[in-house]
Amino acid sequence: QAQLVETGGGLVQAGGSLRLSCAASGRTLRTYYMGWYRQAPGKQRELVAGLTSGGSAKYGDSVKGRFTISVDNAKNTGYLQINSLKAEDTAVYYCAITKSTTWDYVDYWGQGTQVTVSS
Repeated sequence: QAQLVETGGGLVQAGGSLRLSCAASGRTLRTYYMGWYRQAPGKQRELVAGLTSGGSAKYGDSVKGRFTISVDNAKNTGYLQINSLKAEDTAVYYCAITKSTTWDYVDYWGQGTQVTVSS
């Protein structure tokens, strides 16, 4: 059974930065596609950044140029670097891994980490 543990969330002022981490155990991240999702109050969970096992990244339109997804295979840990934070980035952020190449489903979810941006 896989376990994903996110850390790094918190309260930050608009314009600031955070780095979220996703430590994986029980599965090897490089054999999965990894994604970072977020869910704001009253909204659906959305995929904001995804990374294929081959290293190709994709981003949601609202975060392009500000978010960067990466994986450290030696540490079996994924990251989401978030820069130029905006109030609308406030949400619970989840990491997830999937064998789906089209992001149709998620095999494993993390528990989530809260990011709150003050304006």
